[in-house]
Amino acid sequence: MKPGSDLEDQRHAERPTAGPRRPWVVGVSGASGTPYAAAVLRGLLDAGESVDLIVSRASRLTLLDETGISFRDAHWRDDLRTWLARGADGKPDTFAPDVSDVRHWAAGDLAAGPSSGSYPVKGMLIVPASTACVAGVALGLSKDLLQRAASVTLKERRALVVAVRETPLGGGTLKHLVTLDEAGAVVLPASPGFYAGATHIQDLVDFVAGRVLDAARVPHRLYRRWEGELGGGSRTGTGPGPGAS
Repeated sequence: MKPGSDLEDQRHAERPTAGPRRPWVVGVSGASGTPYAAAVLRGLLDAGESVDLIVSRASRLTLLDETGISFRDAHWRDDLRTWLARGADGKPDTFAPDVSDVRHWAAGDLAAGPSSGSYPVKGMLIVPASTACVAGVALGLSKDLLQRAASVTLKERRALVVAVRETPLGGGTLKHLVTLDEAGAVVLPASPGFYAGATHIQDLVDFVAGRVLDAARVPHRLYRRWEGELGGGSRTGTGPGPGAS
């Protein structure tokens, strides 16, 4: 076939082209539980999903306290790679994350893509969600990009998963969570399950991360699913475990 022939032009025209990028927005608020966020991010990336990341100002303090890692706007990709490579037990280089399809938006950038309903996304996952974040989203305060993106997600009727991490829960927060549920969000407390035969802290973190991804209908292999057989976890041990995804 000669270059430039009609047949070659037809074949080029029939080749499928990549569609527009439609990421999941992941918001990380200031609640304790940054390993949950890391596990969710790894799960999304391992599933081939694109990610738009919003790390709140408060969450950067929590990340520094829980991991010793600073998250800096000017070096966010290196800092993110270091964070996602870290196991829940604090061991560095437990994972080998590919962060090439992550886009970071500063929490103070209210002109960012996720602040508009016309910006194409699949939905939003807030992991972990603090009580202050829950209140802000429930009341529609939009005090930063994380809250604004969540409000946009609700008004556009897209999937919103709120992994609240607090205990005990006060009456005000419970009312706010009911408001989010009624608005269409999935309220998902960061409550690890033990029936999967967890023997490592990473197993417990991955269980919660897996339930978040379940709610978003993103496939994963982060934990052993219940199969209706008592004692299965004690006989088979853990699921994929540290280093797997």
